[in-house]
Amino acid sequence: MSIEIKIRKNEPVDRALRRLKKKLERENIIKDVRFKRYNEKPCEKRRRKEKVMAFTQMLRRRYAE
Repeated sequence: MSIEIKIRKNEPVDRALRRLKKKLERENIIKDVRFKRYNEKPCEKRRRKEKVMAFTQMLRRRYAE
C-alpha cells in the first residue's frame, strides 16, 4: 500500500505535502497507524466500539425530531 503524490510543475513542496496529508487522512491511514501503535486488548476494543455506538445513537435520538 503506497501512496503517491506527483509534484506538479512549479508547485511548492509545502503544497504537495498538504495534498499528501489530505490524501492520507481521506483514506484513514493516519488513524489506523495511531490505533495500531500500541497493542489493544480485545475488551478495550469492544469497549471503545460500544462507546462510539452509544454516542452515535444519542446523536440520532437527539436530532431525529
